[in-house]
Amino acid sequence: MPLSVAFQMDPIQSVDIKADSSFRLAEEAQSRGHSLFFYTPDRLAYSGGRITARGWPLTVRREQGNHADLGAEAEVDLKDFDVVWLRQDPPFDMGYITTTHLLDRIHPDTLVVNDPFWVRNYPEKLLVLDFPDLTPPTTIARDLEVLKAFRAEHRDIILKPLYGNGGAGVFRLRPDDGNLASLHEMFSGINSEPLIVQKFLADVSAGDKRVILVDGEPVGAINRVPAKGETRSNMHVGGRPEKVALSERDREICARIGPLLREKGQIFVGIDVIGDYLTEINVTSPTGIQELERFDGINVAGTIWDVIEAKRGA
Repeated sequence: MPLSVAFQMDPIQSVDIKADSSFRLAEEAQSRGHSLFFYTPDRLAYSGGRITARGWPLTVRREQGNHADLGAEAEVDLKDFDVVWLRQDPPFDMGYITTTHLLDRIHPDTLVVNDPFWVRNYPEKLLVLDFPDLTPPTTIARDLEVLKAFRAEHRDIILKPLYGNGGAGVFRLRPDDGNLASLHEMFSGINSEPLIVQKFLADVSAGDKRVILVDGEPVGAINRVPAKGETRSNMHVGGRPEKVALSERDREICARIGPLLREKGQIFVGIDVIGDYLTEINVTSPTGIQELERFDGINVAGTIWDVIEAKRGA
C-alpha cells in the first residue's frame, strides 16, 4: 500500500546526492511507490489545533543539480500523512527542540521517524551516559573548575560543545596545551550550555567507526579516518570513509543499546565507536547510509523502509 511521506529537512536543493542519507531515503521511498512532500523546519507550524507545514510535493532523481522537482507550494495538515521524517541537521538548539514538541502532537497516529519525544530526550552526547561502562571517561559541566579537574586526571582530552555537530568546535587539548580557560571563555560567550570533555582516545588515528542500526539491529559500519594532522574524523571536515567489518565489540555494544533504541522508536540510528569505546549515539539526523551501501553492496534504505512499512501495515 503506498504511503504518503513528508520530509522535514534542510533545503533538498543543496544536498550532495552521493552522500546525503535523507536523499537516499526519499529515493528508496519513491521507488516503492510512496508519495513525497518536502518542507523546511521553519515552515512547520501549530495553527488552530493543527500541525501544518508549507512545502512542496517532491520528486527525486539521481542527477546532481537536477535531483529534486518541486510541485506547487501547498499548506498541508501533517496528521494526513502516514510518515513524517524528522531529518534536519543539528545543532540541537531550541528551534530543533520546538519542532519535536510540535511533531509530538501528531505521533504516533502519523509515524514520526525518529520518535520526536525520545529524540528530544536522547540527544547524541547524552544518551551514552546511560552506558558508562561502554564509554570513555566523560564529564559534562559549565564550571571551569570541574573541567580543570577532569583535565588534571586524564591530561590528554577532547573538549567540544554539548549540542554541536559535524565536528564543529571540537578541540584536542594535550597535556601541555594552555587553552582550556580561553576555550571555556569563548564558548561561555556564545551560549549558556555546558561543555563535554572526554579522555582522548589514541585509537581515533585508525578511524572513528560509524555503526548504523535499524530498529535496534546493526546492519553494518563504515570507518571514518581523520585527514592528516586532524583529530576529527567527521566527513564534513575531511574524514575519509573506508570499508570496515563489525567487530565483536561493536556487536556487544549494539546488543546493549539496541533494545532501548527499539523500545523508544529510534528506527534509524548511527553510533560512533573509537577503538572499544562508544562515544555518541546519533538519533537526530544520522548519516552514512550511502557509504555503507557502496562498501557492502546492501540496501540499507530498503531495510529502513521495510521496518516503517511494517509499522504502518503497508
